[in-house]
Amino acid sequence: MCSFSSEQPPYLSLLFPLHPPSSSKRHHHLHFSLHKRRRAQVQEERRRKKMILKREMKMRNLKLYMENQSIIEENDKLRKKALLLHKENQTLLFQLQEKFPNKVTSKPNNS
Repeated sequence: MCSFSSEQPPYLSLLFPLHPPSSSKRHHHLHFSLHKRRRAQVQEERRRKKMILKREMKMRNLKLYMENQSIIEENDKLRKKALLLHKENQTLLFQLQEKFPNKVTSKPNNS
């Protein structure tokens, strides 16, 4: 073999690696650092979305609560009206029975 040969011997790459081990460790560390940063960004994004959803749910619940309160109030008003109408109906029926005692003997059935 000639000492001034242009070809490199095949074992030369084993003796002198192209990349020193420290540089590959740096790349490895860089990869983990990027991965860690990306994971933190994803977690922050999830946290923000969760907070937005919580806020939306609170607003929706508040609207439903207010709507329920107005329905309950209206229900109470209608119940009072129904009670007054029932009393008025009973009074009118009593007056009718006093006017015509023999003719009105049976109550109408509401079933």
